[in-house]
Amino acid sequence: MADTTLGTADHPLRVAIIGSGPSGFYAADHLLSRDGVNVQVDMFDRLPTPFGLVRGGVAPDHQKIKSVTRVYDKIAAHPEFRFFGNVELGRDLSRDDLLAYHHAVIYAVGAKSDRRMGIPGEHLPGSHSATDFVGWYNAHPDFRSLSFDLSGSTAVVVGNGNVAMDVARILASTSEELARTDIADHALEALRHSSITRIILLGRRGPAQAAFTPKELRELGELGAAQVIADPDAVALDALSEEWVINTPDRNRDSNLEVMNAYAAADDEGAAKQVELRFLASPTELRGDGRVRSMTVVHNELQPASDGQLRPRATDRHEEIPVDIVFRAIGYQGTPIHGLPFDDWGGVIPNDDGRIVDPAADNAVVRGEFVVGWIKRGPTGIIGTNKPDAHQTVDRLFEDLDAGLLNTPQTPDRTVFERVVAERQVDAVSYEDWKTIDRLEVERGAAQGGRPRRKFSRVEEMIAVLQDTETGGSSSS
Repeated sequence: MADTTLGTADHPLRVAIIGSGPSGFYAADHLLSRDGVNVQVDMFDRLPTPFGLVRGGVAPDHQKIKSVTRVYDKIAAHPEFRFFGNVELGRDLSRDDLLAYHHAVIYAVGAKSDRRMGIPGEHLPGSHSATDFVGWYNAHPDFRSLSFDLSGSTAVVVGNGNVAMDVARILASTSEELARTDIADHALEALRHSSITRIILLGRRGPAQAAFTPKELRELGELGAAQVIADPDAVALDALSEEWVINTPDRNRDSNLEVMNAYAAADDEGAAKQVELRFLASPTELRGDGRVRSMTVVHNELQPASDGQLRPRATDRHEEIPVDIVFRAIGYQGTPIHGLPFDDWGGVIPNDDGRIVDPAADNAVVRGEFVVGWIKRGPTGIIGTNKPDAHQTVDRLFEDLDAGLLNTPQTPDRTVFERVVAERQVDAVSYEDWKTIDRLEVERGAAQGGRPRRKFSRVEEMIAVLQDTETGGSSSS
């Protein structure tokens, strides 16, 4: 007689994970590692390729960081793990479809949108989101068709985090340096012809409040044809910052200040490109006739806030900077999922330790639905931050399993569900299919001077090479 207890071999706990970035994989691992509970995980991604921002966001010259995908490969090798790539929620499957075949759904969809500056002229040609630029140079299919006019001399990158640093570093790199990475072919060609020689990194707060890491800051100074420029007065701390630094010890911040002061003390080397660090300035307007030609900034000063931090406050001093292209890198935010509550201000799905709650229903728990990663907590932390975050959510899921509070699907049968996906005429990509794409990309890179890989940048390309491989052809050129 079959055991009807949920989580047994006869009646496995079925969980759908929407999104295949780090938070999704860490959630899958924690689910599949639970002693005494039989779990089946179905992971979905709207792209044929897994790994989220590890593939589409991490800079192409940061291959060591990307090696974390080997951990995800091991998770995907679990016999109860299934990957459905090129399957999009809302296009191919609905939320109701997922709940009809799973006891729980975990949304690991990240924060796909970017925050805007909210200033006049922001929509002028030549004003771009760093999110778009990063996706473009990382061969993300959503951004393949974009173009960036790099024919001018001056770029301003608004923001003082690691994404801003990545954008500045890519712009300041030589084509030879970029050719050793897995940067998209179309981006490599465009950057090879770039005329950008001055890159300004613009931060609204002071040097002590910069959010980038020492590693990223040092890397700027290691480029072959670029020099980092910092005015000694710009990196000098005011009295409030000096006191704040003493009262709030931070090793990374101290390292940043040390590196910035070294840049400020260095002689002008006459490098082909310059990366200029500027602080305490906020854009107030972009101007231009048909495209961006200048940026007006207001100079800021720091003032204490009630939380002990120092916040920028605008002064009456303004400056106009000639500029040819602008990238805003001031943060990501999540986007709503149809049928689920959403916090517009925070850009997250409301939740209690990962359980989705509905503020319109007095924060009642939405049965059987959970969140992990940036859509849960906002765009904070590093890749590793997602592991404890995912574990917290999965622990809440197991608590609901024990309490009988998960979803009751109509047909908790994996075979039936796989047939439903097939009937939707979706070109679903399995993990084995992804490994074929992966192998071909690596082979293409090896054939082009030993690059880590040459990425496919169109979904149709990926589907075509899989079909070609199945019929015995070769599409690795």
